[in-house]
Amino acid sequence: MKPGIHPEYYEVSVHCACGAEWKTRSTKKDLHLEICNNCHPFFTGRQKLIDTEGRVDRFTKKFGAQTVEARKAAAKEAKAKKASAKKAN
Repeated sequence: MKPGIHPEYYEVSVHCACGAEWKTRSTKKDLHLEICNNCHPFFTGRQKLIDTEGRVDRFTKKFGAQTVEARKAAAKEAKAKKASAKKAN
């Protein structure tokens, strides 16, 4: 590294609006955040899906509330029907 061209690198304490605090390193002397992984709705599980103009309802009516388990069960059922149809012939 060339001397004199890099910014100072400080050990700082990061403060979030929710009260969380942790230490890290940064070129800024202090960091204040509005939101962090402790209070962000995505990470806390409090995230709500916003239904704009009924699009979510329309989608669930069209395709149904599909889950991985439901798709696996439907595939297993279709496979069993196909196998029983082959035995009948």
